[in-house]
Amino acid sequence: MSDILLIEDDREIATTLQQVLGAAGYSIRHAFNGIEGRKLLDEAMPRLVITDMMMPKMGGFPVLEYLRTLPTQPKVVMITANEGGRHKAYAEHLGVSEYLRKPFPMETLLETVAATIGEPGEDAAETQQSGTAAGGDTTEGGPLRSRLGRNRAT
Repeated sequence: MSDILLIEDDREIATTLQQVLGAAGYSIRHAFNGIEGRKLLDEAMPRLVITDMMMPKMGGFPVLEYLRTLPTQPKVVMITANEGGRHKAYAEHLGVSEYLRKPFPMETLLETVAATIGEPGEDAAETQQSGTAAGGDTTEGGPLRSRLGRNRAT
């Protein structure tokens, strides 16, 4: 089981995201479009799907619609260069956990992933408990942000 399924048609963006997420310790599978993504979803359900909105063959919205039919649904982060508010509203209606507009800093992606599914190897239940046990929102702090801060200082 992979932590993350990345569905992104742009090779450069996909390579960068895979490198950044892999370096952070996440296990990633990649598909170039929604059709390939659905096949990978059927093979092994990831904890998180990161999908582009606009792709050839099948874009992000049909992927989101497919995910809604599954008995167990992974969390979803949609990434897009589209500025339309209607698209964001529809994505949220379909259950997207987070919506990031390209370009975005890689730190933002890492923080979003950690807040959504936890750090690599961390159980989803642990993520929920650690965020609430600290009395705070997991997007505002936590080990990943601390590690990122240390890395910049060195």
